[in-house]
Amino acid sequence: MPIDLRHDPEVVELVEKTERFIRDYVLPIEEAHNGDITAAGGDDLRREMNAKAKAEGIFAPHAPVEFGGLGLNMTDRAAVFEAAGYSTFGPVALHIGAPDEGNVHMLDHIASEEQRQKFLAPLASGEVRSAFAMTEPAPGAGADPDALNTQAVRVDGGWKINGTKHFITGAEGAAFFIIMARTAGSPGDRGGATMFLANADTPGITVGRHINTIDKAMIGGHCEVTFEDVFVPDEDILGEVDQGYRYAQVRLGPARMTHVMRWLGAAKRCHDVALDYVSRREGFGGKLGDLGMIQQMVADNEIDLAASRQLLLKACHELDLGNHASNETSIAKTFAAEAYSRIADRSMQMCGGLGVSADLPIARLAQELRPFRIYDGPSEVHRWAIARRAIGRAKKAQAAAEAK
Repeated sequence: MPIDLRHDPEVVELVEKTERFIRDYVLPIEEAHNGDITAAGGDDLRREMNAKAKAEGIFAPHAPVEFGGLGLNMTDRAAVFEAAGYSTFGPVALHIGAPDEGNVHMLDHIASEEQRQKFLAPLASGEVRSAFAMTEPAPGAGADPDALNTQAVRVDGGWKINGTKHFITGAEGAAFFIIMARTAGSPGDRGGATMFLANADTPGITVGRHINTIDKAMIGGHCEVTFEDVFVPDEDILGEVDQGYRYAQVRLGPARMTHVMRWLGAAKRCHDVALDYVSRREGFGGKLGDLGMIQQMVADNEIDLAASRQLLLKACHELDLGNHASNETSIAKTFAAEAYSRIADRSMQMCGGLGVSADLPIARLAQELRPFRIYDGPSEVHRWAIARRAIGRAKKAQAAAEAK
């Protein structure tokens, strides 16, 4: 029996509506502001775009229906998120950008009923934004989460948190933070982390410097945040004490895949711009698109897009089955992050001087795509994890064979 890879008609219609919305409304705003979300209006623009997305019936396709979302599973989200990601402002418009999209997913799966009403409801509806505070300056947690240095100490009625975070996406203007802090062990020890929910106006929370990065489309910037004697009551612990990393996996795998979805749209846009250019541009006695070297780059882009999409769907299928899918998400994330940069680079090359200019969007899209090889785990860390799992399976097979 063949596997049906088609989406339901309702999802196909949602994708088509999203494509029209992005093309007719969002892209002109992005291009008018050269892809800089802050220059375009920041949260004021976000609220305006969110209202229009709600009116179109395409707002928050991932969020729970009870809070105004469409409740799509991971597989059905893929094509919708790709369509939205065709513009770098699209994820903000549909309220599916990082870190809010991942935080909605995690809160929906982990939060208590009280936390759902207090934190998830306003976040899912787009009333507020949020931030996930995990990454720290050296020697703290980064690609190695076991290096977590921020400390939470038990006090009467709750916990006091002290530490410094950086590269916290969306921190400026966030209504609340999900804070990863150590509640057991020492930096370098496995485990011992807990997630805490804290309103941004909690005494002791300070959003500091915006770290200037090459990507400009994530609202709220990438910021330094300090926590000084921040009190969090027991009822605002997310999940269980000392189980923060286990609960974070609920967020991390799906969030990696939604990054793949969104930036797939941006990579496809690079390719589409290049295709349009080489099919019209005259040179060397004909159209550039008739030249063999150009055709090779076009073909390689098509291959990278198709392979990224299929690896994404495989990982999403495993996640929808309830599987951990660590290997599938690492493979899809690593391949796609590198494929997207290849696609942008080839597209730039095909467009010549215009490719590196601001007259076409390819150069700035390439800048948006490049950090994905670092964000949500550097490619090297994912490769290490993939190899470790493969070698572990081989050792188990050898041990089983020897035991017979």
